Amino acid sequence: MRFAAGAAGVGLMGYGAWLLFGDGGVRDPWDVVIWLAGAVLLHDGLIAPAVLAVGLLLAALPARGVLRAALVVCGALTLIALPPLLRPGAPTNPTALPLDYLRNWLLTLAVVVALAAAALLLPRAGRTLSDRRARRRARRDAKAREDADGAGGDEST
Repeated sequence: MRFAAGAAGVGLMGYGAWLLFGDGGVRDPWDVVIWLAGAVLLHDGLIAPAVLAVGLLLAALPARGVLRAALVVCGALTLIALPPLLRPGAPTNPTALPLDYLRNWLLTLAVVVALAAAALLLPRAGRTLSDRRARRRARRDAKAREDADGAGGDEST
C-alpha cells in the first residue's frame, strides 16, 4: 500500500512538473527557483519562528487547545485569502474576482474568533449553572433532613 501511495505521489509530482515546464508553462525556470528559495526563507526565517513563539506563549494557558485550533484556522484562511488580497488593482476580468475579499476574509476571521470564544465560555457557563443547581439541591436536601429530624423528634417525645 505504501509503495502504491509513493508511486502515485511521484507520478503526480511528475505531472505537476510537466504542467509547470511544458508548453504554456513557465518560460524562465529561474523564476521558479527564486520563488521556491524565497518561500523557504520566508517559512524558515519568519513563519516557523513566529509559530513556535506563539506555541510557547500558549503552552501555559489552560485553554490552549481551543486557541491553537483558532489560530491554525485563521492562519489557513489567511493563506487562502492572500492572493486575492494582495492582487494589485482591479482584475482585467471583473467576473474573475467579483467579491469583496477583504470584507469576507475579516468576517470569516470574526466567525472563527466568535466560535473559539463560545467554545471557551459556554462550558464555564454550563458549569456555573450546574454548580448553582447542585448548591440549591444540597440546601433543599439539608432543609428536608432538618424538617424530617425536627418532625421525627416531636413524634418520639
